Amino acid sequence: MPFALELALDPSTLAILFAVAFTAGFIDAIAGGGGLLTIPALLTAGLPPHLVLGTNKLSATFGSATASYTFYRRRLFEPVVWRRALIGTAIGAAVGALLAQFMPASWLNQLLPLVVSACGIYLLFSKVPAKAAGEAAEIGRRRQWPQSLSLGFYDGVAGPGTGAFWTVSSMLLYPLDLLRASGVARTMNFVSNAVALAVFIVGGHVAWVLGIGMGLALMTGAYFGARTAIGGGSRFIRPVFILVVLAMSLRLAWQHWFGAA
Repeated sequence: MPFALELALDPSTLAILFAVAFTAGFIDAIAGGGGLLTIPALLTAGLPPHLVLGTNKLSATFGSATASYTFYRRRLFEPVVWRRALIGTAIGAAVGALLAQFMPASWLNQLLPLVVSACGIYLLFSKVPAKAAGEAAEIGRRRQWPQSLSLGFYDGVAGPGTGAFWTVSSMLLYPLDLLRASGVARTMNFVSNAVALAVFIVGGHVAWVLGIGMGLALMTGAYFGARTAIGGGSRFIRPVFILVVLAMSLRLAWQHWFGAA
């Protein structure tokens, strides 16, 4: 069934999906929220919602792996300090992905546009501090459990904006600057993507050819995005990103809520 759907996609649609994936990987490596582009794009291409979530997890795993490794190699993430968050994220993502398997497709069709819109609006009005004071202080380990379990669960169920939520919440909860919070976000996003992907694979909700193709595009975008972020960030992309997200989510809401073509 997934392979038949992939064959039905025309070359121009595939080219658009790959371009969206590259852009999402670049954006996700800098600020998070790449799923806010790839999920609406896959839904607009006509894939069923369960297949969209599984395929998006496959492609997102490529991008998040590349970005997280880049931050780790530059010593902007310390796994030992964040071991509780790594475990909590994996548990939350597994539970969330299992729940998503049993949600009716009609629910997901109604839910995803709402989630995407809410995340886009949140990012539009949220204020991210540039740097937290006392960066050398010890990371609050007890705070890692509720943060990682909740965000891991959310990423398993849907996922749009998870990286951005990780960045913002980490800067608010711990003494981290934007760059190190981004390193935490990219790594936790990789863990939740990989665990959720395993669950979707077992459920048979992955379009492999499309997911791998988009994954390679995401990985390329994430490589350049991570290098850009580490080199000083790129804030100019934020307003363009938010406008695209809101436009695509409005299109999905019109399509799935009001039955418009």
